[in-house]
Amino acid sequence: MYVEQKKDAFTRSSLNEIAEKLMLEEPNKEKWTPFSVLFKPHHNSLTGNYDINVLIAALEDKGKNVVWHDRRNGASSIDLDGPEDANLMGILLNVPVRMFAGLWKSRHWVTLRKIGGVWYNLDSELVAPEVFEDAEKVREFLDYMIGHGGEVLLVMNNK
Repeated sequence: MYVEQKKDAFTRSSLNEIAEKLMLEEPNKEKWTPFSVLFKPHHNSLTGNYDINVLIAALEDKGKNVVWHDRRNGASSIDLDGPEDANLMGILLNVPVRMFAGLWKSRHWVTLRKIGGVWYNLDSELVAPEVFEDAEKVREFLDYMIGHGGEVLLVMNNK
């Protein structure tokens, strides 16, 4: 089964709207400072990064459920071999990155998705999606990321 990737499934505008809504709903609203223009509670305008609360809300709007993976279990406990219409829709990784010669530490979101029976690394930093040889290579990649401070979130289809 071929699954077409929807280019505008999540737009900057829709994610900004979710971030603003979450900010208004926060019980401990922060006081405005000059830095508030760049560093909002759920969106960093300087890096363009959104926090997990925004991503979870956006995915829930699409009928998905996000589950934190217990990193102590490693990737071997994730069912990567099931059919595409099974419960696991994809994987979100939040990985540490260093920029500007290591002076700036940040985090980056990476998506892994099984399309047409093949797992892909859909990292926006790549020139093109990278194909994983098989599910075992996906597990090796996930275990490497977990070992280097990555967080794994499973995106599940609501059934």
